[in-house]
Amino acid sequence: MIPYGRQEITQADIDSVIEVLRSDFLTQGPMVPRFEESVARHVGARHALAVNSATSALHIACLALGLGPGDTLWTTPITFVASANCALYCGAKADFVDIDPRTYNLCPNALASKLEHAEANGTLPKIVVAVHLCGQPCDMAAIHKMSQRYGFKIIEDASHAIGGKYRGEFIGNGRYSDITVFSFHPVKIITTAEGGMALTNCNELAQRMALLRSHGITRDPAEMTHEADGPWYYQQIDLGFNYRMTELQAALGISQLKRLDSYVARRHELAKRYDDLLAGLPLSTPWQHPDSYSGLHLYVIRLQLERCAYSHRKVFERLRASGIGVNLHYIPVHTQPFYRDLGFKDGDYPEAEQYYREAISLPMYQTLDDDQQDQVVSALRQAIGA
Repeated sequence: MIPYGRQEITQADIDSVIEVLRSDFLTQGPMVPRFEESVARHVGARHALAVNSATSALHIACLALGLGPGDTLWTTPITFVASANCALYCGAKADFVDIDPRTYNLCPNALASKLEHAEANGTLPKIVVAVHLCGQPCDMAAIHKMSQRYGFKIIEDASHAIGGKYRGEFIGNGRYSDITVFSFHPVKIITTAEGGMALTNCNELAQRMALLRSHGITRDPAEMTHEADGPWYYQQIDLGFNYRMTELQAALGISQLKRLDSYVARRHELAKRYDDLLAGLPLSTPWQHPDSYSGLHLYVIRLQLERCAYSHRKVFERLRASGIGVNLHYIPVHTQPFYRDLGFKDGDYPEAEQYYREAISLPMYQTLDDDQQDQVVSALRQAIGA
């Protein structure tokens, strides 16, 4: 089986983790701050907070931005559920903005229209989570301009996008958002096994997220409500969580980060080769906005079903049966049973629903070789009856 994504673990990665295992610290040692500094420096952000998952990063990002009961967060329906669930964790509501049919990201025109109606109705969002699907950044300049007019905060869910660029600058630098979130899950571009990171240029937001990721506890006398009883003393000054990253994960991340640029470059080579090999088939290949340099976490095709010999499901099943581990990213969040129970229904976001009826994620990872890619394309030709 050729999977849709997979990690590469080198001997250097293994050696880095073993070094930590032989050290004095398995958690809360020097490696996590070193990893944070390395990522922040690479993307050009002032602060980076490593956590145990991107979901945790989204949660503390929302809390740091003051999201709570009575507030609403907007995001795209074509994303993993965590991009919306983070609102519910805070007692707020989640809502959605339909996608751009070319980029599959949150559509800035749909956002502008929805904001206009929300302003008239007094239902403006507190936060907009812009998800960089497949690694391609959203139109962040447009979203940022709208945030200045309507007063909402911006989280970039860049779980797919580390190593990518927007307008020539690395995603994560915070030029157009308050907080950016990365994921280091094994199928992502670089991995820490599990793990995530929140990046910001705001000192106050960084301090708040650092507190929230570790039980709301501080040992800083300047943050305490009264004088310390002794050198052992700490205070819980907020209700936080245990969202910390381990030293082992950070060591792996530091080692992987050294290969980030080459990983993304290889993904671009594979994407260009897919584009060429798939030309003329009854499908659409990913369109890339000229302002973006995608991290290319995913390579998603859309079947032109009226020209295919088989249905979407049948093509998917035929690919799986031939040893190609395709996937579908994602099922529209508003169609999940949990969200249907909140009042969402079919037809709410037609572009997202049309995308779901046609999309298939082909294998895309840096160690995919040309022979394997040829095998994928050959199987796809047979699966669609071309």
